Amino acid sequence: METMCGLWLEDGHLDLREDIPVPAPAPGEALVRVLQAGVCNTDIELTSGYYPYTGVLGHEFVGLVVEGSPALRDQRVVGEINAACRTCSACVHDRPTHCERRTVLGIVGRDGAFAEYLTLPIENLHVVEDSIENEQAVFAEPLAAALEIQEQIEVSVDDRVLVVGDGKLGQLIARTLALVGCELLVVGRQERKLAHLHAAGIDTRLLRSPEEAKAANLASFDIVVECTGNPAGFELARQAIRPRGTLVMKSTYAGALTLDASSIVVDEITLLGSRCGPFAPALQMLARGEVEVADLVDARYPLAEAAEALEHAQRPGVLKILIEVG
Repeated sequence: METMCGLWLEDGHLDLREDIPVPAPAPGEALVRVLQAGVCNTDIELTSGYYPYTGVLGHEFVGLVVEGSPALRDQRVVGEINAACRTCSACVHDRPTHCERRTVLGIVGRDGAFAEYLTLPIENLHVVEDSIENEQAVFAEPLAAALEIQEQIEVSVDDRVLVVGDGKLGQLIARTLALVGCELLVVGRQERKLAHLHAAGIDTRLLRSPEEAKAANLASFDIVVECTGNPAGFELARQAIRPRGTLVMKSTYAGALTLDASSIVVDEITLLGSRCGPFAPALQMLARGEVEVADLVDARYPLAEAAEALEHAQRPGVLKILIEVG
C-alpha cells in the first residue's frame, strides 16, 4: 500500500505521520497532489475540540489532479470542501452544502489538505487560471466564504456596515464589501492587522479590550458581520446593530455562546449564519486582481513542519500561514 506524509489529528493531539495511506478516489472523484495549503482558524479550533474529528487537517489548498479525471489531469485546481451524496433530501432540493451524509475536507469524515494527496468529487474542483499564483489560489476557499455574505443578503452603497474582527476571514470580508462602496468600518484588537486594511483604504478602529469596545458605543449599523469567534465579539456586534438590522455570524465557536434572545425578538434582528461560498467569482476576483491577498501571508512552512505552522498561526497578530507541500 502506498503511503504519504500528513499532519494527523487524534484526541486533540497532532502527529506528523509518514504511514498514512494515499487515498483512493471513489467513482466520480479525483486524486489531487497538494501543492500548497493554508491554515484556517477552523483547523486550530478542531485541535481544541470544536468537533470530534480524527484524520488529516486542512481544507484550503491548491493542487494538481493526478488521477480520476482525464479532463483535469495535470491541471491546477482548488476545491469546494463539502462532498455531497446527491441523493438525500437536502441534495435533491439543491442544498448540497447541507447534505445529510456529506463529508467535509479536513473537518468531517474526509482527510484534508495538510498531506501530500487528497481526494474530492470532480464536480467540486475548479481549474485555476495560469495568471493566478499558487499563493493567491490557496485563498480561493476563504475568499468564497467571504463572498457568501453577498449571496445571502443584498449590500448596497447606502448601507452602514461593520465588520467585527481583523483576522484572516475578516480581512477578506472587508475587502470584498469595500468593492460595493458601502459605508464600511472594521474593528479589531490588533493594530498590525488593521494596518493592512487601512492601507487598502478601509476605515478601521482599534478596540483592544471588551471594555474599550463597550465604551466605543458603536450603534445603528444596518449590517454587522461577526467574525471573531469569541463571545466578546458577538456582544459588540449585537450592541452595534440597529433594530431590524442583519447580524451575520461568520464564525465557528469552540464553546457555548450566550445571547439575550428577548432583545433579538424585541429589536427584530435577523441572525444569519454564513459559511461556504461560491468559488467561481472568487477565482475571477483573484484573476482580475480585485482583491489583494499577498500581504496577508505571514510565513511559509514545509509539510515536515506543519505542526509548527499551526502553532505559529495561533500567535497574536498573525494572519495567514501557508504550508508548502508539493
